[in-house]
Amino acid sequence: MDRGYTDMPLQRRPMTLLFCSGIDNAGLWREALRRRLPDVTLRVWPEVGDPDDIDMALVWQPPPGIFAGLAKLRLVMSLGAGVETLLADPSLPDVPLVRMVADSLSDDMAGFVALQVLRWHRHSDEFDAAQAAGVWRWLPYRPAREVTIGLLGLGELGRAAAVVLGALGYRVLGWSRSPKRLDGVECFAGPDGLEAMLPRCDQLVCLLPLTADTRGILDRRLFARLPAGAVLVNAGRGDHLVEADLIDALDCGRLGGASLDVFSEEPLPAGHPFWRHPRIRVSPHSAAATHPAQAVEQVAATLAAFRDGRPLANRVERGRGY
Repeated sequence: MDRGYTDMPLQRRPMTLLFCSGIDNAGLWREALRRRLPDVTLRVWPEVGDPDDIDMALVWQPPPGIFAGLAKLRLVMSLGAGVETLLADPSLPDVPLVRMVADSLSDDMAGFVALQVLRWHRHSDEFDAAQAAGVWRWLPYRPAREVTIGLLGLGELGRAAAVVLGALGYRVLGWSRSPKRLDGVECFAGPDGLEAMLPRCDQLVCLLPLTADTRGILDRRLFARLPAGAVLVNAGRGDHLVEADLIDALDCGRLGGASLDVFSEEPLPAGHPFWRHPRIRVSPHSAAATHPAQAVEQVAATLAAFRDGRPLANRVERGRGY
């Protein structure tokens, strides 16, 4: 059961928020939080002060064990949509855990997916190489309405990507664990649905959460179900992908290319084969960013609901992993 306050009502109790992220700009977040939540005291890791002051933590991939000693912690919010690192930390207390679902995140992800889909469909790499060589080279391509994009995951990010891809004219298929309906998208669900969808996908985009069921889902068996020459875009989690299986599939021509934004080990090690593989495009986990000026509104709404004892939007179901 979640811990609750025992000393004074939430509405009247001063609150202290601990911010911790190795990649987000703490200065921008400090400014946004102080402007939007002037009554909340802000601490930025590692300047915790008195640990017993901390009521809420706003974090992205914090150091393991960060929650140990925060005895009065009552709420944890992730700065991103993913929470697997938090769930794997044994120091995470049994308090409400909320993930970030902001319009800016969804918009950024939809733009990234569209960029990668267009990059492969419209021969961007080949044209870049031709320019570098000073060669005027025209390459044919199919109209978008004849290209089928499969989406693994139809949550907030998947739905946003589907809207943009549909607006560009692509045929969009979508798969989720349980049945869903989405305008303009032919939806599939469950193991049988995945088997039915994969052979139709010219490009496959993974936007799944990482759970016990989805870990390693992008493997040689899945690649074998795709049409020869299909392209993979992974902007979900690095552990969705079996890396050796991807390299094998690319080298034998089973897959035509891959755009990867997430990796099992981040930063991607300097000697990793992904860096120099001619059919892999690497980006540094940059598909979608949490922009403080927009995302602070969700932080404020979550804190207000928590203080009032109302249900928390985007609360993580720990048993499901998202």
